[in-house]
Amino acid sequence: MGTRLSDSPLYAHLWGTPEMADLFAEERRLQSWLDILVALARAQAKLGIVPASAASSIASRARVELLDMELVAEETRRTSHSTLGLIHGLERVLGEETARYVYLGATVQDVTDTWSGLVMRDAGALVWRDLLAVEAAVLELAVRYRDTVLAGRTHGQPGSPTTFGLKAASWADELRRHVDRLREGRPRWVVGQLAGAVGTLAFFGPAGPDLRAAFCAELGLGDPGVSWLTARDRIAEFAHVLAMITATLARIGAEIYELQRPEIGELREPAAPGGVGSITMPHKRNPEAAEHLGTLALLARSSAGVLLETMVQQHERDGRGWKAEWIALPEVCQLTGAALALAGRVVPGLEIDTAAMAANLHAHGGVPGAEQVLAHLSGRIGKHAAQRLLHSLLRDAPADLPDALAAHGVATVDEVRAWLADPAVAGAGVMVDHVVARAHRARAAEEAW
Repeated sequence: MGTRLSDSPLYAHLWGTPEMADLFAEERRLQSWLDILVALARAQAKLGIVPASAASSIASRARVELLDMELVAEETRRTSHSTLGLIHGLERVLGEETARYVYLGATVQDVTDTWSGLVMRDAGALVWRDLLAVEAAVLELAVRYRDTVLAGRTHGQPGSPTTFGLKAASWADELRRHVDRLREGRPRWVVGQLAGAVGTLAFFGPAGPDLRAAFCAELGLGDPGVSWLTARDRIAEFAHVLAMITATLARIGAEIYELQRPEIGELREPAAPGGVGSITMPHKRNPEAAEHLGTLALLARSSAGVLLETMVQQHERDGRGWKAEWIALPEVCQLTGAALALAGRVVPGLEIDTAAMAANLHAHGGVPGAEQVLAHLSGRIGKHAAQRLLHSLLRDAPADLPDALAAHGVATVDEVRAWLADPAVAGAGVMVDHVVARAHRARAAEEAW
């Protein structure tokens, strides 16, 4: 039974996904560490540093299921060392002759940083897949509602008309930039670490750089070309891209949350089968999923902030920030996985009330076409004079605007009515088409992450 809600069998689904959680599960993490040691031994065998037979034996025996986990735990506590318990357990499995060649010349950070590279590869692949799925759903909304007019809102107040298609296209365009960030960042993030004590690879002499390249190749990771013991920007950047993804999803959620208010009623998140909005107010239908997207993004930003702090390190090794990554990196990955899974359910199931959108355009005494009136009058009496006149007239009697402007002799009643009737959203449709076409071109050429 977990001591944190994020580990609770009852609530874990709110904070992560089974796939993402599996990447950080104890047995998988330990097996990954063992696989890294296997890769190191194989690379060392290729360069003649250890016997090929030893590398083969390590590869066949370095399995979590063969370890005495009680011994590993006890030795970890006894030695106060991050991986010495694991090594002592592995030594028992390998036997004395082979054990002398395991972990040769490597440090804890070589293992854990390389594991971080593997995790960023595997977690990134899950994020990539789910991000593309959410993008596809949002693009579909943009196409379907390309010309559906609704009130644009600024500072929380109804403004000029826009289209729901443009709103969705804005979401899609932002999601596409996150796809680009993931693709562009992958070569920077998905690298290994073999640095030795202070980054010089002194244990291996001149063979060090070649060994690192062979080691990384064994794991399918990039060779960083230089030790990065206290250069933590890779993990910080990866985490911030994930946090930005959750922030975009929270922006979508915030829009749903606001527009689901009954007095607006333009959007509603899909109702979960058997879901209950309130146990005391049965009439309520709460936007729980949209709301939770904001919570997940808040927590993701918090974890990403910790990882930004870890960039401030001292000298050639600094365990303070480095070990903070062990907590914060899994957190931001889990939170992002949960946010994408949630958005992947909410966006395709959105209930969209186009009638409410049309009705709200003219509700609350607003004049949605006022911007068009201003544009036309600006050509006749100048922008600033037109603005002053409209401010005065709309403050006093917005419903009588056509007659009032006619009385001022600046336009006819029919002209003003025509201006007010024009939602002027042709440009919105052009932008929707541009975003959709560009995204589909990119998606058609997209390769696996």
